[in-house]
Parts: sequence; C-alpha cells; structure tokens
Amino acid sequence: MKKLLTALILLFILTLALPAVAADKTPLVGILQLVQHPALDAAREGFIKGLADAGFTDSDNVKLDYHNGQGSQDIMASIADQFVAAPVDLALAIATPAVQALAGKTESIPILGTAVTDFVQAKLVETNEHPGFNVSGTSDMNPVAEQIDLIKRLVPEAKTLGLLYTSSEVNSQIQAALAKERAEQLGLSVVEVTVNNTNDVQQAAVNILGQVDVLYIPTDNVVASSIALVVEEALSRKIPIAGSEAAHVHGGGTFTLGIDYFKLGEQTGHMAARILRGEAQVSEMPIERQDQFDHLINKTYMEALGLAIPEDLLPFAIEVGQP
Repeated sequence: MKKLLTALILLFILTLALPAVAADKTPLVGILQLVQHPALDAAREGFIKGLADAGFTDSDNVKLDYHNGQGSQDIMASIADQFVAAPVDLALAIATPAVQALAGKTESIPILGTAVTDFVQAKLVETNEHPGFNVSGTSDMNPVAEQIDLIKRLVPEAKTLGLLYTSSEVNSQIQAALAKERAEQLGLSVVEVTVNNTNDVQQAAVNILGQVDVLYIPTDNVVASSIALVVEEALSRKIPIAGSEAAHVHGGGTFTLGIDYFKLGEQTGHMAARILRGEAQVSEMPIERQDQFDHLINKTYMEALGLAIPEDLLPFAIEVGQP
C-alpha cells in the first residue's frame, strides 16, 4: 500500500511538472533558403535581426536550424522532411520554391515565406488578406512599372528592352509580364530570353545582349546567383543593366529602384515573433509588403557607359567596382 501511495505521489508531481517543462521548451525555428546569393542571404540575416529585436535570440531563447537547399527540389524536400520530423515550431522559407517545398510536407507547422512575389499565384494562400492555410509571410513584389519608367529616364535613347529570367520561377514570370506591359506602353520593343538553371545564364546573356539596348532583370534567383557573368557580358558590349533590387547593383548592375531584402527579412522576423508568443495564428496573418523603395545608381558604370545621372538621383549614386 505504501509503495502504491508513493507511486501515486510521484505521478502527481510529474503531472504538475510537465506543463512547466513544456512552457520552458526553447522553440525551434527551421530556416530553408533556396540558394545562396546576396538578396536571399540579406533576407535571412534580416529575419534573425527581426527576431532578436522582438526578444528571440539564437541559442538563448530560440534555436535556429539553417539549411541551404542549393537550388535542388530533392534537397529541399529532404530538409522539409527533417523539419517535420523534428518537429520545428515554426519554419522560415526563403524564396517561392522553398516555401512550396515546405508547404507540400506539412499542414500544421506554421510557415512564413519571404522573397516571394505572389503567394496567391504560387498557390500558397487563399488570399493575401486571409491566407487560410499554414502559410503567410512577406512579398518582394517590386514596383515594376516604376522600374521601367526609370529605364526610360536614364537610358532615353533605348529602343529595345531585354528581359532575362528563369522560365520556371513564378515570381519571375509575373514580373516579366508586368515589365513587358509597361515597356510596350512606353514604346519600347521587348526581347525575352529565359534560362532553366545557372548553366544557361552566360549563353543566354550573350544571346539577349546582342539584340537589346538595355537589359532588365527581375528578382530572379537563378540569374541573381550568376549576376557576375551577366555583368561581364553586358559591360563588354556597353549595355546597361536595370536591376530590381540593391544586390543587382552591388554586383555590378547599373541602377535600380527596388526593395531592401534585409528590411523584408526583419519584417518577417517580427511576424515570427508574434507566432512564437502565441499572439497570432499564421492562417490569419495577412501577407505583408514593403511600401518604400530605394533608388541605387552605380556611378562607376553609368560613367563608363556614358550615361548621365540626374541631379536629384546623385545622392543615391555609389562607386561599385571598376569599369
């Protein structure tokens, strides 16, 4: 009888302790990044800062588990399986294919996506206002029409615009369509060349640059990871490159009016903090966007190409590389 009473007391104590242990459990956040390049790296670094600013510091009161998908659907599927098996308490997916890989593996783990142009088109949410599933996040939709307007302003003699992007990237397809529409409204002819992977980029650049006066690159992950090859071919032909985000210019592109991926990541980190605190349900969190965009002008290459920088844009001009 005494042994039975002791066992019951121990069971009672354990029952009281378990909720406390669960409450003290350090949340695990899995991070899946499509591929390594400056824009996506900046989004990841911004996310970590956003979490920290909201009170969640890695190895202190949250554990971050980062993986690079290396642009491979198979690798991303394997990483997603690891996150589900762990299980992680929340997952960050950087770029559309990474979000799709995770969303295809779980309907219960909260997933936040960033560097995704259109969550609805990618079939990740029901609507931007009411996601409905276990996915929300931040969109990197660019001010595409304004970017094409900037091309017309900075390269006024241009007659033909080139669009270089990956045929399978939903985000790139959307931006290319918007760019083509605006370019044609401004009287520009448009030439499109697409790639399947990084192995195609240099030859595609050679192909398109022989046909155009200026090249526009959307926030395309494959092209962004090979931007140095595109820049090399463009400079040798004195063709300006209109990028769609700052990393394109820092990598040698000529100018942009684009988003800040670090700030976009920060914004996503703040969303993650609300979920981890239990203040919000991912299915009810509207997709967020940036509403401010920054000019960035590569003064070095503008001068090398004989292009003038308007006085009002001089504050946004930086020295990048050597012509």
